[in-house]
Amino acid sequence: MLAVSAATLFFTPASVHAAGTVAGTDIVNVAQATFDGPSGGPPVTIDSNIVTIKVDELLDVTVVSSDPGDVATSPGLTAQATTYQVTNTGNGSEAFTLSADTAKPGDEFDTTFEQIILDTNGNGVYDPGVDTIYSPGTNDPVLAPDESITVFILSTIPAAATDADRAEIELSAVANTGSGTPGDIFAGQGDGGGDAVVGSTGASDEDSGFFLIQSAEVTLVKSATVLDPFGGTEPVPGAVIRYQLVATTTGTGSLTNLAITDDIPADTTYKAGSITLEGAALTDAPADADAGGFDGSAIAVSLGTVPGGQTRTITFQVTID
Repeated sequence: MLAVSAATLFFTPASVHAAGTVAGTDIVNVAQATFDGPSGGPPVTIDSNIVTIKVDELLDVTVVSSDPGDVATSPGLTAQATTYQVTNTGNGSEAFTLSADTAKPGDEFDTTFEQIILDTNGNGVYDPGVDTIYSPGTNDPVLAPDESITVFILSTIPAAATDADRAEIELSAVANTGSGTPGDIFAGQGDGGGDAVVGSTGASDEDSGFFLIQSAEVTLVKSATVLDPFGGTEPVPGAVIRYQLVATTTGTGSLTNLAITDDIPADTTYKAGSITLEGAALTDAPADADAGGFDGSAIAVSLGTVPGGQTRTITFQVTID
């Protein structure tokens, strides 16, 4: 009577990725039977037939916005970028077709689509003239399992967009081999020679980034008071005119390098050292450390970057000739 041991199975090791074993890997299975030899002889081992199964390719992809939040922008700007990461979450090398939708319903405005850009140098930042312009069907990104690529969508912001408006910008990626319902099969089209099987993402995915209009405007109001030599307010020769300039910003954005200038009126003489900003005296030298200056014909005050919702008050004095 033969004593048969339990079969022992042997597998070829494989690398493990997001979707499991790499497509095209052969899973090899050989069973063995061992029994005592006749008449007390040495054990005898026999092999089963070899069973080889080729791992099919799962088609899967994810698209995720890489922007930490809404991308601040202003009306009329061009080449404004939203950023995304496309990742091959399948188990085979796969090319993906990319597309952009800048006219999503439900937002406050639509941008004008310019281009999709591939992050050539991999730094995650749009570099004009360095990163590659994407052309569908020409340079579709080919990604190994678990490989990602950063993608930018460039848009023009319409001039009519108003402060605090949002726009949704969607990037889609679809596996070139095919997409559809999870479990759909593309026979013989898998990486490595097996079938290609649509994975849980449907072999397509999309995600959105958002633009947020953050604009600011400034109003400038000028007023004057007069002090004459007799303690009154008559604008006679020798009287001092004190001008006040109030700059008020509005909006959710900021004004950069905001500067106020004012020509000294004819028939008056600038009163040296009279410029103030928020009540603090400024020097007349135009190139020194503070914000003020007088160039012989006009005063100037540099306010720097001023967020919306703030005011800056400037005063200076002249004497009527």
